[in-house]
Amino acid sequence: MRNLQPISTGLVSAVVGYASAFTVALTGLRAVGATPAQAASGLLALCVGIAIAVTFLSLRYRMPIAIAWSTPGAALLAATGPVAGGFRSAVGAFLVCAGLVLLAGLVPWLSRAVAAIPRPIAGAMLAGVLLPLCTAPLRALADVPELALPVILTWAVLLRFARPWAVPGALVAAVAAIAATGAGERLSHARLAPTVVLTPPTFTVPALIGIAVPLFLVTMAGQNVPGAAVLATFGYEPPLRAALVTTGLVSAAAAPFGAHAVNLAAITAALTAGPEADPDPDRRWIATVALGAGQLVLGLGAGLATALVLLSPPVLVVAVAGLALLPALGSALAGALAEPDQREAAVITFVATASGLSLLGVGSAFWGLLAGGLALLLGRRVRKQAEKPEPAPVA
Repeated sequence: MRNLQPISTGLVSAVVGYASAFTVALTGLRAVGATPAQAASGLLALCVGIAIAVTFLSLRYRMPIAIAWSTPGAALLAATGPVAGGFRSAVGAFLVCAGLVLLAGLVPWLSRAVAAIPRPIAGAMLAGVLLPLCTAPLRALADVPELALPVILTWAVLLRFARPWAVPGALVAAVAAIAATGAGERLSHARLAPTVVLTPPTFTVPALIGIAVPLFLVTMAGQNVPGAAVLATFGYEPPLRAALVTTGLVSAAAAPFGAHAVNLAAITAALTAGPEADPDPDRRWIATVALGAGQLVLGLGAGLATALVLLSPPVLVVAVAGLALLPALGSALAGALAEPDQREAAVITFVATASGLSLLGVGSAFWGLLAGGLALLLGRRVRKQAEKPEPAPVA
């Protein structure tokens, strides 16, 4: 009975995390060229990877080290869209990103270099990636109002009275709306069994620049660094290097099956590392082990989740994903505008990224980061010149 509280907290965290973000993961994988079978395989691989990483780290260090898939990374994939070489080149980018995470754990200066990226620039890039998705509920309201309105109203009511369940409740409303359109008959003919598809990777320059590098940056800045900070606020000293090595290895093993990245959790970590999991901080690791078991079970339903996504209007799926990403957008914008002297560079980063600009096959996230970095350097140079003292007048 003593273990009931942490186990139930971990299972609830798994359900809330999965229901809140699986539409984002599937939307991102489909955007970069995954077939329905490949997307279902990727979702299953993500869940299995989370279960392996969280169980190992929690048992090894006896800490509530929660693991999740990279939701900002999935949003980046959705914003990037198809790349040269198709999904195989995206899988190659996933492998390179996993290698960079592994290196960040093995080579301390690399993780310090990522942490040294100005917070306004990193936040603005993430906000630019999230903005098109977060406007999807309004587009859905215009395109399919009879389906979108119940979803948005359900989300708004639960946001007021049961905030953690707002997005899962919106998902249930979306499923009910889809069923009302007569999709149940088509769902009975869909492949619902777990699907495993091995995709051989290819490596192309546009995918490496447009996916691998931005995916690494948003995963580190948007998930790993905040995840470690959340654990620290509850009095833990998270083994960051070990977590990076573990998630890098797991991500590399899962990438050929369609998984983009697993990493330290931020929001879920607040649930499993707090007193709600167990009054005794030394026993809260049980909650994250339960989280891993719950994710493993939920991963077996990846085929059903993919079928539901395929049966619904695409704009409705993106709308649910957009509702899930609104808190992330708010945090990213707050970080982007936090420093007055870097605000202009952050706005340039945000606008360039949100524009969806694609040059030379490289997506807008990279160009936004480049434009913001150049603007920041130029602004610093102009300020230094303005601060130079006037030469003393000659008598």
